[in-house]
Amino acid sequence: MRELMEQFEVTGTSPAQSIPVNWNIAPTNPIYIVRAGDSFAQASTKDLAVVSWGLIAPWSSQLSEAKISQSRAINARSESVFEKPTFRDSFKSRRCLIPAEGYYEWATALGPYRPKQAFYIHARDSRQLSIAGIWNSWRAPNGEEIQSASLITQEAQGDLATIHSRMPVFMPKDRWQSWLDPSNKDIEEIRQLMIVPSPQEIVVAHPVSSAVNSVANNGKTLTQEINLGEPETLF
Repeated sequence: MRELMEQFEVTGTSPAQSIPVNWNIAPTNPIYIVRAGDSFAQASTKDLAVVSWGLIAPWSSQLSEAKISQSRAINARSESVFEKPTFRDSFKSRRCLIPAEGYYEWATALGPYRPKQAFYIHARDSRQLSIAGIWNSWRAPNGEEIQSASLITQEAQGDLATIHSRMPVFMPKDRWQSWLDPSNKDIEEIRQLMIVPSPQEIVVAHPVSSAVNSVANNGKTLTQEINLGEPETLF
C-alpha cells in the first residue's frame, strides 16, 4: 500500500489495513481507488480508499439486487458513461483512478489467436497502471454503506485490438488533478481527458495459462508467460 501511496502521491486519508494481494480479482471483490480528498479544492489532496468492484446501481433497493447490478457494471464504456443512468452521476462528480499491476483479457474470434486464449497485460515500465474510473456510495436497507467503483474502457488500439475489442482508459499523470476534481463538471472537457494518444504503447501483453479462468486459482504464477505452442500449465 505504501508504494501505491507514493506513486499516486496520496497525502490524504488511506485504509487502516492493506487488502490482501489478489491476482485474480472477481466482481464485488475489494479494490483500491484513488480519489479527491475532502480538501481537494484547497490542497489538491488525494485519498486512497478500498471499494467493491462493480458500481452498484443507485436505484437498488436490496442487497441482493445491488450485488447483481455490480456484476453487470464492472466496466463503463467511455463512449456512453456520461449518459447511462447507472454511471452518469458518478461521471459528473465522483471520478477516480484505479491502480492495477495489470489485467487479463481473453482473445476473441476476431483476432489471430484462438478464442478464449488468456493474456496478461501490464505496464511497460513495470509500475502500477492508472486506469480511469468512477465510484459511488450506496446505503443498504440495514444502514450499511457500500462504496463501489467501475473502470472505464475504450475501443482497443494497436496490437491490443488483435486480442480484444476493448481496453481500459489509461489516465496520464498530468491529467490526474483535472480528472479527480469534483468541481469540474464540464462533460465535454471530462470526455476529452479520456482521449490519450497511442494508449496501447503504455502496456505490453503476453499469453498466460488457462488457470486464470477459474477464480479459485490465485497467485503471481497466473501472470507467467506461456508458449502458445506448448501445453498450458499453472506451474
